[in-house]
Amino acid sequence: MRILMLSDVYFPRVNGVSTSIMTFREELERMGHEVVLVAPRYGVEGEEENAGLVRVPSSRVILDPEDRMMHWGALNQRLEQLWDEQPFDLLHIHTPFVAHYAGVSWAKRHGIPCVETYHTFFEAYLHHYIPFMPRFVMRALARRFSREQCNNVDGLVIPSTLMQAELGRYGVTVTSEVIPTGIELEEFSDGDGARFRAKHGINADRPVLLYLGRVAFEKNISFLLDMLVQVLQEKPETLLVIAGEGPAEKSLHAKVRHLGLQGSVLFVGYLKRGPALLDCYKAADVFVFASRTETQGLVLLEAMALGVPVVALSIMGTRDILQPGSGALVPEDDVHDFAGKVVQLLRDDELRRWLGAEGVQYIQHWKADRLAIRLDQFYAQICQAHAARAVLAGQTV
Repeated sequence: MRILMLSDVYFPRVNGVSTSIMTFREELERMGHEVVLVAPRYGVEGEEENAGLVRVPSSRVILDPEDRMMHWGALNQRLEQLWDEQPFDLLHIHTPFVAHYAGVSWAKRHGIPCVETYHTFFEAYLHHYIPFMPRFVMRALARRFSREQCNNVDGLVIPSTLMQAELGRYGVTVTSEVIPTGIELEEFSDGDGARFRAKHGINADRPVLLYLGRVAFEKNISFLLDMLVQVLQEKPETLLVIAGEGPAEKSLHAKVRHLGLQGSVLFVGYLKRGPALLDCYKAADVFVFASRTETQGLVLLEAMALGVPVVALSIMGTRDILQPGSGALVPEDDVHDFAGKVVQLLRDDELRRWLGAEGVQYIQHWKADRLAIRLDQFYAQICQAHAARAVLAGQTV
């Protein structure tokens, strides 16, 4: 099958969408499919482009400077060029902005099925970036926006069961399948925590908590700072490492100062996938995660794959991953309960080792190749249904 993927974001923009696209592309290609991805050009050093990755000129987004908006004319021209070179069997859209509207129109024009992945829980996301609008207005707009977009494609890939149920409440009726992103286990089988600690001047025996991911408001990192205040009452030497970049950095630095946590929080910035990232994970005693808006939570899987026990809120997409005892402790959505679970792990070396080992075993269920097979099967289902509809409509298939 020749598959076109279309997205408003991709590396070097680091987030779960980019990781999901990369993982599925690689697995689908291993299965024998040809996959071409069209994504924005960011204009940065080392930005690659090849036969399987096409970059389109783009502009900065005013309210979200990390992202880019592809130029409509250039995108449509490039899509037509790709089709003229060789037609595609299916279009898979990954984002709801220019990629969605251009992609849906293009797929209909050429009579091919269109699948979209609902990566982001916009209802709980948009008010962070458009704060001057009332939250109830933004929630209503997000629901209508999602319903109309989702019902305008042939099939919908959803990373978690709770997100699928939520979209059903919105009025989304299109055929959908829950297919989370898997993890390439061979990429998460090493790491030198001692090297990371030495580089950052962290004592070998100092308890380390780690948050790794985008430093964005919807990640609820402020909750982790409040939690840390509670943990320090029991384990005063604890250090919280925050690895990543994003729009909430300034706010979080201010809160660290306000709470007097300067000696207990370390911001290390963005870490590229590779040895530095693995070392960071392995340096942690506990991985902590408090987002309430995830459609999945890939960093939880990465931490578990490296044997790092997790304490995380089980809300929305993370609920499909978090099974108490299987690599994680799952607190209530409460700072005191969260802190209590963290202190429990920091005090109990045996529990920490056992939970880390359980996570390594549990993660086998989330291997990328298994989940790519499910995506391939969904593609086949959507293509068959699309062909049947075309026949009934008297179209040429």
